[in-house]
Amino acid sequence: QVQLVESGGGLVQAGGSLRLSCAASGSIFDISTMGWYRQAPGNERGLVASINSGGSTNYADSVKGRFTISRDNAKKTVYLQMNSLKPEDTGVYYCSQGTGTGYYYRPRDWGQGTQVTVSS
Repeated sequence: QVQLVESGGGLVQAGGSLRLSCAASGSIFDISTMGWYRQAPGNERGLVASINSGGSTNYADSVKGRFTISRDNAKKTVYLQMNSLKPEDTGVYYCSQGTGTGYYYRPRDWGQGTQVTVSS
């Protein structure tokens, strides 16, 4: 049974930074692709960034150059460093674990989410 626990969300002013963390349990972390999704009120959940087992990354166009996804296999943790935050980055951020790379990433397991609110 995979468990994903997010942390690091909060309230920040526009232009500020936050780092989200997701701690995973289970034995397949090393070979899994990890992803961060965002869901704003009234919107569908959308992929923000993903990183595969080899370290290749993929980003939504709206966050390229501002967000960085990384992973620490020894700690079974994936991170999302968010810089130059904008009000439109507001939403619940979900960690996911799945298979595939880039466009072909398919999440299988989900965390409970962490709220990020960016004030203008």
